[in-house]
Amino acid sequence: MSDQQITGGAGMPDNWERLWTPHRMAYLSGENRPKPDNDVPCPFCELPRKSDEEALIVARGEEVYAVLNLYPYNAGHLLICAKRHVADLTDLTESERNEMQAFTAHAMKTLRKVSNCGGFNIGLNQGALSGAGVADHIHQHVVPRWFGDANFMPIIGQTKVLPKLLTTTRDEIAAAW
Repeated sequence: MSDQQITGGAGMPDNWERLWTPHRMAYLSGENRPKPDNDVPCPFCELPRKSDEEALIVARGEEVYAVLNLYPYNAGHLLICAKRHVADLTDLTESERNEMQAFTAHAMKTLRKVSNCGGFNIGLNQGALSGAGVADHIHQHVVPRWFGDANFMPIIGQTKVLPKLLTTTRDEIAAAW
C-alpha cells in the first residue's frame, strides 16, 4: 500500500483505510436535529406518520415503536421510542416504561435471531449534556455487538466494516419481529 498510502490529518502518511461518510455531517453539525433555537420538528414525532418502510420502523406498539437509527454504531442499531413527546424516563407512565422494556427485550431476541450477535449495548442518554441527539424525546438505544466489531478490524485490519443498507436491515428485522 506504500504507493497508495492515505495521508493523516497532519499530512503524514499512515496505513489506515478510511470510509468517508459525509452524510453524517448534517447530524454532527446539528442542522437536522431539533434544538430550542431552531424550527426542526421532532423526528421521533414525525416518523410514526410515515409508512414503516419510509421511516425505517421495525415494529409499532400501543405506546412505543422500534426504528433503525439513521446513524448507527453497528448494523441493526435500533431505537425504542415513546410515541408521546416526553423527554425523561421519570415522565413516562408505568405503562410506557413497561412497553419500552418489553420492546427492548423483544428487539434483543429478534436481533439475535437475525444477526447472531453476541451481546448488546443498551442505554438512554437523558438530556443534551449526556449526549442525547434528540434530547426532548426519550428513546432507548439497542446496539447489537459482535466480537471484533469495533476492536479487531480498525486495529489489525486497519479498516472499518460497512454495514448492510438500512432498508435491507429494516426488512430483515421487521420480518423476524
